Amino acid sequence: MNLEERVADLERRLAVLEGGRRTGPRVDGGDFWALNGLKDQLSGAGIADGGVLYTGSVRLPTGEEYAWQMTVLTEDLLDADATAAAESLAALGHPVRLRLLREIIGGRRTAAELAELDEVGTTGQIYHHLRQLTGTGWLHTTARGRYEVPPARVVPLLVALATARP
Repeated sequence: MNLEERVADLERRLAVLEGGRRTGPRVDGGDFWALNGLKDQLSGAGIADGGVLYTGSVRLPTGEEYAWQMTVLTEDLLDADATAAAESLAALGHPVRLRLLREIIGGRRTAAELAELDEVGTTGQIYHHLRQLTGTGWLHTTARGRYEVPPARVVPLLVALATARP
């Protein structure tokens, strides 16, 4: 067992002892199976600077299922124009917008359904938040004024939420 695997095993055991919960399954004999696969792929392609992999297989409360994966090279992330990323992250930077996204993923899809929620503001404020999320690609509208998170954004949204956890 290498050092990374030993540290992961110790952290997992400590979390159990402290009453914590696992954040993911142990698959393929180790917690770093995706990381090791990414390293192998990058090494085989001669990419020395590395990259970032994010992936997910989720079933929403509505029954919709999404499986998604993306790899981005480190160089591409560091050289990219930050404006679009800043706008997208800023749209997620409001607690009401995050709540609206969670509710939409959970099945509340119309502005009327969202307006019934406590502590999300007036109808005008809700529409403002929905426009912000739509303008940055986190939402789009479907028939009859229904909102949904685009399929290609479901897993990235959940990844963003996961990275923001304390």
